[in-house]
Amino acid sequence: MEGAEAVDAEFEYLHTLHQAGLRSLGPVWSRPNIFGHGVQFAFPRSPNIGPGLTPLGKELVKVCNSLGIMVDLAHMNEEGFWDVASLSNAPLVATHACAHAISQSTRNLTDRQLDAIRDTDGVIGFNLAVYDIRADAHLDANTSLDTVVRHIEYLINRVGEDRVALGSDFDAPRCRARLRMSVEYRTCSRL
Repeated sequence: MEGAEAVDAEFEYLHTLHQAGLRSLGPVWSRPNIFGHGVQFAFPRSPNIGPGLTPLGKELVKVCNSLGIMVDLAHMNEEGFWDVASLSNAPLVATHACAHAISQSTRNLTDRQLDAIRDTDGVIGFNLAVYDIRADAHLDANTSLDTVVRHIEYLINRVGEDRVALGSDFDAPRCRARLRMSVEYRTCSRL
């Protein structure tokens, strides 16, 4: 679940969602809620924008850990990322993000954050949003496979091949380009 807006302050609905099968929760989605402050979309900017988790957000991380719900770091600002890193006893996971060193979007993770994911045996899901992949953040439907591969190689070199997955964000602008790239991924994986 992306954004915990549906979760109440007593976590009763979180327990209901867990019983129904919820196993992944992003506390925020790019805007503030009672649990923390998301990272607004901006380029070029640092992901270090604003406060992280609220006290209730820190409690949410602990409850998620106790229930076996993965805390998704996608859409979280840098301070929130480090709040989760200091509280969680689980591997750090960002289901859909890219490297800030390549594309300076607020949504992307710094090398230090990538190192923390690696050091906890976590995973980064490579975000298929072309504006987070490209160094210029252009919404170009013709983004080349070479551009995509270079970014994935950067992530693999930073965190290891077993810690990079394909993320989604198919709902964002330029979806058709991402779908085309996912077909190219399948083609590339057969080589």
